[in-house]
Amino acid sequence: MFEHSTSARRVRRSAVVALAALVALTGCGATADGGSVSADDDIAVSALGAVGSLDSSTAHTISVEFDEDDYDAMLETYTSTGGKEWIEATITIDGEMYEQVGFRLKGNSSLRAVSADDDPATIPWLIKLDKYVDDQSHDGLTDLVVRSNSTDTSINEAVALELLEAAGLASQDAIAVAFSVNGGDTTLRLVIEHPDDTWMSEEFDDDGALYKAESTGDYSYRGDDADAYDDVFDQEAGDDNADLDPLIEFLQFLNESDDETFAAELEEWLDVDAFATYLAMQDLIGNVDDIDGPGNNSYLYYDTETERFTVVAWDHNLAFGVQNVGDDGGPGQMPGADGMPDIVDMPEMGERPQRPDGASGGGFGGPMSGSNVLVERFTAVAEWSRLVDDRTVELEAALYDSGVASEIVDTWSAIVVSTGLVDQATADADAAQILAMVES
Repeated sequence: MFEHSTSARRVRRSAVVALAALVALTGCGATADGGSVSADDDIAVSALGAVGSLDSSTAHTISVEFDEDDYDAMLETYTSTGGKEWIEATITIDGEMYEQVGFRLKGNSSLRAVSADDDPATIPWLIKLDKYVDDQSHDGLTDLVVRSNSTDTSINEAVALELLEAAGLASQDAIAVAFSVNGGDTTLRLVIEHPDDTWMSEEFDDDGALYKAESTGDYSYRGDDADAYDDVFDQEAGDDNADLDPLIEFLQFLNESDDETFAAELEEWLDVDAFATYLAMQDLIGNVDDIDGPGNNSYLYYDTETERFTVVAWDHNLAFGVQNVGDDGGPGQMPGADGMPDIVDMPEMGERPQRPDGASGGGFGGPMSGSNVLVERFTAVAEWSRLVDDRTVELEAALYDSGVASEIVDTWSAIVVSTGLVDQATADADAAQILAMVES
């Protein structure tokens, strides 16, 4: 994808897991070899190093050209049926042109109000270079996701993705892009990797399978008929390795096992340690749209050798408490921005928030909260609830108290300003809101 080698990404995650373990023992932000934590260590994020032809530390340009009639027909299909049709486009990435590229809408809640009046440069997209031309790629890169902007800078999502990777979790690389469509105005957009077979191979293994939880669904068990899950999960990778059966069996266990069986056997079904880290990080990055938010935003990776699942974080444009959209339908604002109330009351670090009905869950509660059976049952087991709390303390020390997160924020702020599409004051304001949470 963005040219991270498989070994480099896994080494970085392993280094931080070791770091977190050491922090738990020493109570300080030290690296595994006893040094101090900084963004220059092995846990350094992609923004601070080269990631092949699409270097995260440098801003890029992507321009798109397509037939307006094709675009109008695609929008009509989506608004009338919800179907996301592909159209052909010409894509130019950093001056290199690619023709007959697949181009379609990407997203769910971010597309609910999309219309012909919207500037296509502001809409979320999926770009697939090899959709119509076999083996067409940009130095090996085939798929790009143009994310929804929820702030003018999108550094909240960029920082969240970097921190997830620094915590040892599977994440997506991101780049800042000057994005334009059909010669229109250029807009700053965050572009990230698309979780597909290549991404799965880099983050996990070629022999697994990857499933995307749709925003319209949940983690409920709907019987053993795969067709019942058409609107709930899509298999995104590993079609030759597994079908939906392992996922369906996992969902049945989550929903139908009694409490004793669940507590005794979950570790045979799920990477419990990674899930505890996931829950801790969602709280630390203030993501109100996590696995048990309004749309169950996540992927599930299935390891065919261990027969265990891993919850993969996805969709962080609302990280650090950002509101979804502004009053005018454009990018939203960071909490506490002028004229905007704080979106949620932020709990203390390590404190699992309570839902209105008293059930605990991930995220920060409030109007964005949903419900997820895995989160609720997992945090109901005292041992795992303590594990989440302990992991939160460890990661707060390793990523926040150490200054790593602050360096990530500063780096991304500088990157977006370098595009010339946002001014320093705007970047500073967004960065300050993130840092207020990081340093609190």
